[in-house]
Amino acid sequence: MTSEATRGLALDFASQIAPAGSIDIRRFFGGSALVRNGAQFGFVMKGTLYLRVDEAMRAEFEADGSEPFSYSAAGREVTVRRYYAVPAHVIDDPALLRSYAERALHATPTPGHRLSDTMLAVTSFG
Repeated sequence: MTSEATRGLALDFASQIAPAGSIDIRRFFGGSALVRNGAQFGFVMKGTLYLRVDEAMRAEFEADGSEPFSYSAAGREVTVRRYYAVPAHVIDDPALLRSYAERALHATPTPGHRLSDTMLAVTSFG
């Protein structure tokens, strides 16, 4: 898939997820990143949409048979368990795709903050 085709697919997913212009599409290695408010919550690589997952989403995606993103580097396979391929039934259901994208956004740290920092900020004491 060409970089232009990948960008087109990423734009298509972005338009299904949120109002026009609210998701930025940026180059991401050989694919296109989906970014909102500076946080990359997903990407399209080789025709597949990957979303950032938390533990609950990971379990759901694995139950649906989805695989984590992986690539070959220096003669070995690298698996990135923070991003999983979005199941076909989710892609086929615009409302469900939007819901999963919102969940992916919540699982994504904002620039300058680690996810653990974000979690501490919403924890109430007292």
